[in-house]
Amino acid sequence: MLVHVKDGRVVRVMGDPDHPVTRGFLCVKTNHYEERVYSPDRVLYPMKRTGPKGSGQFERISWDEALTTIADRFRAIIAEYGAEAILPYSYAGTIGVLQYGSMDRRFFHRLGASRLERTICSAAGEAAMRSVIGTKMGPDPEDMVHARLIVAWGVNVTSSNPHQWPIIEEARRRGGKLVVIDPYRYKGAREADWHLSPRPGTDAALALGLMHVLIREGWIDRDYIERYTLGFDRLRAKVAEWPPERAAAVTGIPAGDIERLARLWWESRPAVLRVGYGLQRHTNGGSTVRAICMIPALTGHWRDRGGGFLLSNSGSYGLNTFALTRPDLMPTPPPRAINMIELGKALTELTDPPVKALFVYNSNPACVAPNQSKVLAGLLREDLFIVVHEQVFTDTCRYADIVLPATTQFEHTDLMTSYWHLYVQLNEPVIEPLGEAIPNTELFRRLARAMGFTEPCFRDSDEDLIRQALSGGSPFLEGITLERLKRERFIKVNRPAAPFAEGGFGTPSGKVEFYSQALAERGLDPVVDYTPPAESVDGSPELAARYPIALITPAAHHFLNTTFANLPRMRQREGVPTIFLNPADAAARNIRTGDWVRVFNDRGSVRLQARVGDWSQPGVAIAPSIWWSRHMPDGVGINVLTTDRVSDMGGGAAFHTNLVQVELADPPAEAARDAGPRR
Repeated sequence: MLVHVKDGRVVRVMGDPDHPVTRGFLCVKTNHYEERVYSPDRVLYPMKRTGPKGSGQFERISWDEALTTIADRFRAIIAEYGAEAILPYSYAGTIGVLQYGSMDRRFFHRLGASRLERTICSAAGEAAMRSVIGTKMGPDPEDMVHARLIVAWGVNVTSSNPHQWPIIEEARRRGGKLVVIDPYRYKGAREADWHLSPRPGTDAALALGLMHVLIREGWIDRDYIERYTLGFDRLRAKVAEWPPERAAAVTGIPAGDIERLARLWWESRPAVLRVGYGLQRHTNGGSTVRAICMIPALTGHWRDRGGGFLLSNSGSYGLNTFALTRPDLMPTPPPRAINMIELGKALTELTDPPVKALFVYNSNPACVAPNQSKVLAGLLREDLFIVVHEQVFTDTCRYADIVLPATTQFEHTDLMTSYWHLYVQLNEPVIEPLGEAIPNTELFRRLARAMGFTEPCFRDSDEDLIRQALSGGSPFLEGITLERLKRERFIKVNRPAAPFAEGGFGTPSGKVEFYSQALAERGLDPVVDYTPPAESVDGSPELAARYPIALITPAAHHFLNTTFANLPRMRQREGVPTIFLNPADAAARNIRTGDWVRVFNDRGSVRLQARVGDWSQPGVAIAPSIWWSRHMPDGVGINVLTTDRVSDMGGGAAFHTNLVQVELADPPAEAARDAGPRR
């Protein structure tokens, strides 16, 4: 990203034409990042609450008062309940390495606070990858231009991975094909060579059906299997139970299409499965990714440059996270761990000790956490001390006792990596911090001083932290230094283009594990299988009789979770809070495009505007998200409907495992006239 500054103010942002990934263009979310920087919603000074929780009534205070208040409250809570009564709550924020997890982790480790299991995004898929291939790594996305087949499986490329799209277009110009597997017929699915629309949460059954055909027809690489895999006979016995007809009955995809896709995969070299985070946000998300991740090893597609499987490349950096986070500062035994998916339960049900302080940064749990009714009940507790460090005044800020101003990417130093591409980059400030905003790193340095922590690590500068992050001795980072990053801005890591062409997997056996003894020892199925989502026609038929629509909540095109959803430009482009309905489901309820509908289940209800079309199979609805609650018709966000059940592996989120009912509703008082843009 290039930033143009005039008289100390950002006037324009643009993609770096010299960067091999962005190539001069940015996604629609960041194209006007300066609007976030100068938003009237910016938090510019420390504030304390003066009215009831949720009222949004605050007054400005000094940094000294804010830090003293926090330190005094923390000491009082520790004296009465112990440090485990304090819970940090954070996730990616601006997605920089330092702001995500460095000085903050040191502080809470030293404090002895409860540990947060940061599982809201990709925990199930990453646990699954580790069980099969032993790492979070796949092909270099730049090499996918050579692919003869790209399968975009559960990833909305045009909205969530826009820099993949030019690569897909180039591959297609060279004769390659794009197949999209997704319940949602989004823009990229409509432009694909072929779109398959499974029922939500049934992707593992589809993968098992594909492997059945591949093995039955002999479309497998026996040499690769013999050299680089473990447990093939066990897998073969399992997939024998999954002929295409059985997979078709579960997924809603015709058996003939499963046969055809298996042949296309086998006959295409290179070929890659580009898998998204959405399909692992189900209660069976781990087994889903396990099954899909096995396919390239079965057919030998890992041999090819640009081929294989890619969910995440975050394992391609080898950063020294121990040096950054200093877990050695924790007491022994380590404090309890709390899954961030279960925040509502933690705030309303935990005892011994109860959560008495919540410190929120890099996140907006009053919108993004599932089972919102329980979360909001917890946030409204008057005995819960809440601190929020934030760039803009989010819905979560309304519940805080203390709100602290945070810097944006244009105002602080950070080290940037990617879940997808293979470049490490230096983020340098281009303007002075607005108001009295400070980055996470400086905030926790100040809090450490306020708490009397004297360890030298709390005096490390941001540049010290970057040097420590690069110091782990990983061959991927050899030759990459802070000084070189200052000169070159971005550097590609030293990683093989085809990382598993000759094995080298990070599993206990060093091979792809079709059979996992490690999972067996944890009481999990060592051989992958399909289990229906906890809320589904097959998984909970009695619940489905009352709530027959499977609801998924994929990323809105103009929002990054709730980031940017406060900006008028982005809300205007997104339209209104919308639900996409299949014509059969709409007709059965006398719903037409433009009607307002009530979407509800036992957890809550929201009002959305309907769009009727061929978006999905019958019985499936899509609600692009996440709108801020204050911009929803009834002041309640979409996550009032979502479950806080966790996935089968990794304790991940199950945002797409939801059953709902839909009915006509009165329009809100200030309803938008149109039904929003088509995607």
